[in-house]
Amino acid sequence: MLSVWLRAIRIKFLLASVIAVSLGLSVTWWHSGTIDIFQAVLTMAGVIALHASVDLLNDYWDFKRGIDTKTKRTPMSGGTGVLPEGLLKPKSVYNAGILFLVIGGLIGGYFVVLHGVVIGVILAFAIMSIYFYSTKIVNWGLAEVFVAVKGTLIVMGTYYIQNSELTDVVVLSGIVVGALSSLVLFVASFPDHDADKEKGRRTLVILFGRKKATSIFYIFLIVSYGIIIVCAAMSIIPVFCLISLAAIPVAINSIRKLKSSISNEDKIIPAMKSTLMFSRIAGALFVIGFLIQ
Repeated sequence: MLSVWLRAIRIKFLLASVIAVSLGLSVTWWHSGTIDIFQAVLTMAGVIALHASVDLLNDYWDFKRGIDTKTKRTPMSGGTGVLPEGLLKPKSVYNAGILFLVIGGLIGGYFVVLHGVVIGVILAFAIMSIYFYSTKIVNWGLAEVFVAVKGTLIVMGTYYIQNSELTDVVVLSGIVVGALSSLVLFVASFPDHDADKEKGRRTLVILFGRKKATSIFYIFLIVSYGIIIVCAAMSIIPVFCLISLAAIPVAINSIRKLKSSISNEDKIIPAMKSTLMFSRIAGALFVIGFLIQ
């Protein structure tokens, strides 16, 4: 049963939030040379709880809307399959999603008491957007935007908890990992195009069409690497952060596979896996860049 719940929570995708929190902590270390370990661990726990919540609630609502019964499930898309396969009851998944939301909210509330209104605003956005993600945000075509903003706010919130201030470095760094996380969602939405469109969801792939949407991949790269290169050149961030450029060959491989999948759907799974690998490698190297300095 534990393995089923771990599957429902999508453990491998939680790494995006782990990287975002780690980045906020690494920028803190680069900035001040000290980290409050207790608050760092509590931040990580709260963020992971909120991430698990949005994944569980997404699984529940996609099943209730009939999306997951229409999609062809892959290791990267189409839901976890625990509800269509009858491994868990819908109510149990929904309740677990709410439980994780409450846990994350309580941890966030503790930080609001300690650090004030800035964390309160971030927490309020997180709770509202998580609860309405699968019923409203995806219908408005803002799923990729939500993920990018979520990643940015995690980095900002983590840094603020440690330093009680926000800087241009942490905001720009947050945008980098936010864009990298959003890229994974963007590519994973390609196989779900037909089912999502039929059930009223809007994604960039639906809005632009499969063929044109492949070019949007470059926008995510331009945003992430554009910020890194410009900021490193202006000495806003450590020059060592440029080691994240080492992941570019993986990104090129992902784009090539994604474009070829338009005529050969069997290549979409390798494209999704390659994109996930690129996002995680680039994000991890970016974190390391601050720690080297």
